[in-house]
Amino acid sequence: MAKTLRALALVCTLSPSPAASSSDLLAGQVLSALAGHDVAGEVVRVVDHDVKPGVEKDMGPGDEWPAIRERLLAADILLIATPTWVGHPSSVAARVLERLDAELSETDDAGRSSMFGKVAVVAVVGNEDGAHKITADVFQALNDIGFTIPAQGATYWNGEAMQSVDYKDLDETPAPVASTTATLAANAAHLARALKISAYPPR
Repeated sequence: MAKTLRALALVCTLSPSPAASSSDLLAGQVLSALAGHDVAGEVVRVVDHDVKPGVEKDMGPGDEWPAIRERLLAADILLIATPTWVGHPSSVAARVLERLDAELSETDDAGRSSMFGKVAVVAVVGNEDGAHKITADVFQALNDIGFTIPAQGATYWNGEAMQSVDYKDLDETPAPVASTTATLAANAAHLARALKISAYPPR
């Protein structure tokens, strides 16, 4: 039997818990799909934590990023779920990427980046356009940091522009979103297991 993998979803909504969140909803759907591939998932709603601005692993007293980072180090798959604001990822998502910048100088005993061997996927929601650009920007950052991106590793929902319907308001998940999420999960789990079997070479 395949070994259980672990996934960490960093939900980058601007809404603190327990407020309803479209980003949180889609992240939960991704984790549910991953569970079907023997991947155990957990969610961190980043705005609930005092994540200090900066590009270091630990920005000092009160910074809650180090505890989140420990969860990331234990995970095989990272999911960043973000809403769309004026065509861009949320400020919370931007802060997460800034904090991940510290990993560029972190290596293992073989000289590999601390994030080599981890898979990254993205989920985007919004009642305005922007999901493709957000996915491209977030994936570029995650790839620079050392994550590996699976084929079709993003899922998204864009509602009708200039309207007020959010993803969480829908009566059911649109079939194209469900299908894309299922593909994301299958490919992410497959890639994560492949990297467990055959790691990147030492630097």
